[in-house]
Amino acid sequence: MMKVQLPNSISVPNIPWEDRPAGCADAVWRYSQNPVIQRSPFPGANSTFNSAVIPYKGEFAGVFRIDNTARVMNIYRGFSKDGLDWHFDPKPLDFECADPEIKKFQYRYDPRVTWLEDRYYITWCNGYHGPTIGVAYTHDFETFTQLENAFLPFNRNGVLFPRKIDGKYLMLNRPSDNGHTPFGDIYISQSPDMQHWGFHRHVMSPELPWASTKVGAGPIPVETSEGWLLIFHGVLTSCNGFVYSMGAALLDLDQPWKIIKRAEPYFLSPQTLYECVGDVPNVAFPCASLVDGDTGRMAIYYGGADTVTALAFTTVDTLVDFVMSN
Repeated sequence: MMKVQLPNSISVPNIPWEDRPAGCADAVWRYSQNPVIQRSPFPGANSTFNSAVIPYKGEFAGVFRIDNTARVMNIYRGFSKDGLDWHFDPKPLDFECADPEIKKFQYRYDPRVTWLEDRYYITWCNGYHGPTIGVAYTHDFETFTQLENAFLPFNRNGVLFPRKIDGKYLMLNRPSDNGHTPFGDIYISQSPDMQHWGFHRHVMSPELPWASTKVGAGPIPVETSEGWLLIFHGVLTSCNGFVYSMGAALLDLDQPWKIIKRAEPYFLSPQTLYECVGDVPNVAFPCASLVDGDTGRMAIYYGGADTVTALAFTTVDTLVDFVMSN
């Protein structure tokens, strides 16, 4: 197995971790105590899933999708010392906006968070006359400033790259429709200022058997010496509905709309009770990963059955080798 370099990575010595179980040959293995976050972390919450976690001041912060018992979809902040035991603010995020029109929304869900330059950016699926990509930033997870929506509806799975490329901000996204989209390719869009988006480039189509209906970007891409390591979800349409699994690919460092390698098999699919049984069965949906730059350890947070939050482990070396070998 090659040793993959991690430029621009940070040390996360307290990253959640559990060694590979004896006899396990899989590239990625589940946390034995899953789900790491149960469906109802405070009164009035129906489910907690598809959420974003990031290192923060030697501990961890996150933005979480929590649907309440009125089934309003919204995003909330949470904090943890170890990435396992989480404490939540029971009030949804409240954004400061230059234009009150920006603050109008029908729903907010499936957030991602990245550290970019001097602040934490949050992207999420924002309901503004249909699903689009909301964009906001915070310096302290106390005050949140919302920018203009990135795209016209309909769009989902907006995922920023953690640094500029060729002087531009880049965001993966998945043009969509207003319902349970029965299609979907991944694109990259570019911006000089995080407000105006264009220069769209196609990245990936749903061409694999387990990802034959649609694909979408997952956690923030990880910069490695072999390319941008992208974890994505892929969906097949079974006789009993959609099945969401996880795959991985390497993208070109300078032109990340170009795929270097994409693994043919998935590395994790819904097979456990908490992935197969819930509000939406048969879903393993990745939204965040932590990477320790010193050891290459990776912790992947993902939603189980649109109900709970689960955790899986690997190393960057292992996942890159999985892509290269398959």
